[in-house]
Amino acid sequence: MASSRSLVIVADDFGIGPETSRGILELGQEGRITAAVLLVNSPFAGEAVRKWKLNRRPMKLGWHANLTLDRPLLTPSEIPSLVGPDGRFWSLRQFLRRAAFGKLRRSEIEAEWSAQWHRYVDLVGEPPAIVNSHHHVAVFPPLGDVLLQILRKQKPLPYVRRVREDWQSLLAPGSLWKRIMLTAFGTLLARRCESEGFPGCECLIGINNGRDPMRPSFFAERLASAGAESIELMCHPGYRDESLNGRDGNPSEIELASREAELRSLRRGDSLECLADLGYDFQGPSGPQAPTRRAA
Repeated sequence: MASSRSLVIVADDFGIGPETSRGILELGQEGRITAAVLLVNSPFAGEAVRKWKLNRRPMKLGWHANLTLDRPLLTPSEIPSLVGPDGRFWSLRQFLRRAAFGKLRRSEIEAEWSAQWHRYVDLVGEPPAIVNSHHHVAVFPPLGDVLLQILRKQKPLPYVRRVREDWQSLLAPGSLWKRIMLTAFGTLLARRCESEGFPGCECLIGINNGRDPMRPSFFAERLASAGAESIELMCHPGYRDESLNGRDGNPSEIELASREAELRSLRRGDSLECLADLGYDFQGPSGPQAPTRRAA
């Protein structure tokens, strides 16, 4: 089959912990991912970037805008609506509850994310080539507006994730109502991105539950079911990382093992070779550079 669809593979959570970063970096060295996005407020971010540079920057690096993990870059007194009594960001569940009741201040979101953007530039030496948000929080108003406001200063504009599944992908089992909600909100933000000229893929596919990547054929199955012309595959690979315990929602044993399973699936000998048969042109470590929508 001749290639008619483009695919970028983006690894989330670079810098979240040393073993997660090691796995992502190895995938970059093997040419099996397009990019990785960095959690700049993680205590492990600086070391992850140092190793990325030491290994000749094997994949593009981007910014994983975050408001739900670890401590903020600003002091709690500067952003009191975003942190709990312990000075750490609220958990995702608490964050969404506070957002729903209007308890998050837009000015504080802008201040913290601006600090994170500048921290990324300080660490990497240039603005992020690709941007998305931890736990997809940017799809919820007004966070997406704040994020785009910060990113408009970049020239050229960065690639921004479209949190939007096509209907064929939505038929895949697992976390259906959560994915429908994210797609509903994500579609509104995606249209804003498109109207303002931010590069990005037509739709997103990823993991629906922690058991998915345990199947060796998981990624091929998901890609075969997607109907869009340009697709971003979101992944969370890595080696078993005990540094995540008590941090990222206190992950379960299945979720910890899921990262290793994703790592194995992505580096299987035929994981990229099957893409041509499925009609995909893999945008490797040199992309994405521009909007990746392609003509059939």
